[in-house]
Amino acid sequence: MEHVTEGSWESLPVPLHPRVLGTLRELGFPYMTPVQSATIPLFMKNKDVAAEAVTGSGKTLAFVIPILEILLRREEKLKKSQVGAIIITPTRELAIQIDEVLSHFTKPFPQFSQILWIGGRNPGEDVERFKRQGGNIVVATPGRLEDMFRRKAEGLDLASCVRALDVLVLDEADRLLDMGFEASINSILEFLPKQRRTGLFSATQTQEVENLVRAGLRNPVRISVKEKGVAASSTQKTPSRLQNYYMVCKADEKFNQLVHFLRNHKQEKHLVFFSTCACVEYYGKALEALVKGVRIMCIHGKMKHKRNQIFMDFRKLQSGILVCTDVMARGIDIPEVNWVLQYDPPSNASAFVHRCGRTARIGHSGSALVFLLPMEEAYVSFLAINQKCPLQETRPQGNAVDLLPKLKALALADRAVFEKGMRAFVSHVQAYAKHECSLIFRLKDLDFASLARGFALLRMPRMPELKGKQFPDFMPVDVDTDTIPFKDKAREKQRQKLLEQQRTEKTENQGRRKFIKNKAWSKQKAKKERKKKMNEKRKREEGSDIEDEDMEELLNDTRLLKKLKKGKITEDEFEKGLLMSGKRATGTEDLGLSEPEDGC
Repeated sequence: MEHVTEGSWESLPVPLHPRVLGTLRELGFPYMTPVQSATIPLFMKNKDVAAEAVTGSGKTLAFVIPILEILLRREEKLKKSQVGAIIITPTRELAIQIDEVLSHFTKPFPQFSQILWIGGRNPGEDVERFKRQGGNIVVATPGRLEDMFRRKAEGLDLASCVRALDVLVLDEADRLLDMGFEASINSILEFLPKQRRTGLFSATQTQEVENLVRAGLRNPVRISVKEKGVAASSTQKTPSRLQNYYMVCKADEKFNQLVHFLRNHKQEKHLVFFSTCACVEYYGKALEALVKGVRIMCIHGKMKHKRNQIFMDFRKLQSGILVCTDVMARGIDIPEVNWVLQYDPPSNASAFVHRCGRTARIGHSGSALVFLLPMEEAYVSFLAINQKCPLQETRPQGNAVDLLPKLKALALADRAVFEKGMRAFVSHVQAYAKHECSLIFRLKDLDFASLARGFALLRMPRMPELKGKQFPDFMPVDVDTDTIPFKDKAREKQRQKLLEQQRTEKTENQGRRKFIKNKAWSKQKAKKERKKKMNEKRKREEGSDIEDEDMEELLNDTRLLKKLKKGKITEDEFEKGLLMSGKRATGTEDLGLSEPEDGC
């Protein structure tokens, strides 16, 4: 391991507590990284900091150590229920990781309690845990933290608990804003005292981050740490010990090349990135069947309770494959990742940098490989200019075995695999259409037949993007896909029961009067126009800010709703009005009158 250092911890102008130094020695960190040596002294001298540094540069210790030192230097000791520091981070996995690092440093200081608030857990249990053990240092995702401020009825007055707050840290700030947490962050900031120290840490600086700096920090010191040997004018975001490669191959060759690569690197640790959750589900299942002798795990944002355990289990592995979405792209520190494989290029250039940054962390070397279609090769030049991220070409392997027939056989044998493949294809096409770099990733130039072969589809799915198109190069299998059974007997039994219900309903409806198709065309058109006008009128009355179809019945009385919005009637009067018309009032928050909650 090559150390990139800026002196020992003892050389800091503000001395660290002996027990903090002891923990650093135990963890094997005798020297500081550049971002740590630049940030820690300023943070400890009552300065707000906005730090930008390449991924894998040691930003976590750059705020964990000052938090402890600041809390240790408090004149008035924190009580159990008082919150002295809050660390906000965009994903559960990153929050778990920060909480784990923090626990090493709080262990020698029993006077401090820490608590983790993330999605996928029971919020009621979180409230009870805080009431029982306290939480002087809170590590949280924005959605759950915002929710905790609303739990006063359950006995948690968090707004009062944070009055003693000394430090707020926003980690991966650009990602917090990318993921739509801006409203949650603003809501949280309103509860926090103005006299605090704030640290904003990010690998990239965007205009949104700049706006957050202006809103949440007071006269901040800006820190930008670049790789050694990188020119001052450069904006390279990837570590210098990272070897970046790209491979150009057709859509129906990509999967074979991926499996060939993984089979030849079984003793190493890999992250394999896909664009959507459905692709992770499908290709994860495929890799489990075709790459033997290696542990394969899947993780994506739609997983609920299993996600945290999968992440912890993969971190402990010496070798293995984690198939994932961009939920694992930011700030996650998984020990000794050898290769980052990007089966699908990410939707934006900064996400490319963050994906690559899961390897070659803090002095280690690592490699990354992105698979590109021939029409996407210009992306290499785009990354070199836009992110100062040069890539070297590696050729497709000529001796890769064609495994697509085996994947088709899996789909024919199990309806679950067939359905996963169809969902994966549809989600991939939809994600491709939304790519930020649309000049290179053009949906109309995509070879759908080759792509469908690469997904080992048995037939083309019905979707708007394929409407009216012909695919002579794609040969569907000569099998009625409705007859493919689930391997799981319980699921197949349920499917057969549903099919029987549908057949019964069809038989019962046969004698009923059907729509007369030979009606005059002009009358049909007039009916459609009337229906369209009625729909538009209803939408205007309901208001553009109410989108939930489930609330449609509650919004029929638009007169009362308008009066409530204008302040002419109270919420109680509004509820009485709805009850009088035989409806159920659910409160203003459910009716779209307050800011919607973001997910965790």
